[in-house]
Amino acid sequence: MADRRLEIFHTVGRLLSFTKAAEALQMTQPAVTFQIRQLEEEYNVRLFDRAHSRIHLTDAGKRMYEYAERIFSIYREMQNAINEVTDSVGGLLRIGASTSVAEYYLPNILAQFQQANPNVQLNMRALSTQEVLDMLEERLVDIGIIEGPIGEHDFVNQHYTDEELVVVMPVDHELAKKRNAAPHLLARESWLMREEGSHTRQVLLEYMHERGYPLHSLNVAMELNSPEAIKGAIEAGLGISVLPRYAVAKELQLRTLAVMSFSPKLLYPINFIYKPQKFLLRAVDELLQFLISHPAHVEFMPRKIG
Repeated sequence: MADRRLEIFHTVGRLLSFTKAAEALQMTQPAVTFQIRQLEEEYNVRLFDRAHSRIHLTDAGKRMYEYAERIFSIYREMQNAINEVTDSVGGLLRIGASTSVAEYYLPNILAQFQQANPNVQLNMRALSTQEVLDMLEERLVDIGIIEGPIGEHDFVNQHYTDEELVVVMPVDHELAKKRNAAPHLLARESWLMREEGSHTRQVLLEYMHERGYPLHSLNVAMELNSPEAIKGAIEAGLGISVLPRYAVAKELQLRTLAVMSFSPKLLYPINFIYKPQKFLLRAVDELLQFLISHPAHVEFMPRKIG
């Protein structure tokens, strides 16, 4: 197994931040600082210059970072080679997923993947689409599963499936009697928006803007950073919103919320993304193949009482 202190140094060197490294490694900042200090004492060298709340690699630090990059690349190669010989898949697999995808789309399918690959340790984080891209860029996650396009990033982008966005409202809302979401009707409503960086928010704003209703013309009552918070606010009568249909599967079956489709239907893609590298972790490849061969199916089955 790769030296833990070297892993900590490599993370700090990549992010150039003790705070970010501590968060990524799920450690306290003093613990990260202690490990770096031990490494510096062992090699009798200073690895980072600290000035004005910023850090930089020293010349010695840059040289150590170059070797750490090579060591971890060889380590990944070795791990894949051993897994091929033993025909097993193992290790830590870090997943960054858009909030809706993480909360509603992936739990069942990842449970099946875990059952088929018990030696893989899954670590999934629910993030905005932009946060997933940032964490992939900083190599804090191994694979991202997001809604929508990725823009101009140097990632491998693999399409998974297309899902529908729907207007979500209280069951007694006047729009619930309509068949389709006409823009002029939607423009009159109070909107509950996802936070900036959310692809769901971006799709809605682009749709309304193309039909003559830019953001400043909409009545944005509240911004919320999770689908669960939005659904609670809708049920409380604070406004309407747009969510993936799969995010309201439970509420539709319980008849606590109503939805309305756009005309034509407003679809958006779900994609796999990861950084191109010579030796892709076998666990990542196995997850990709598993997801493609086991399409997620989101449904809520109410329990029988009595």
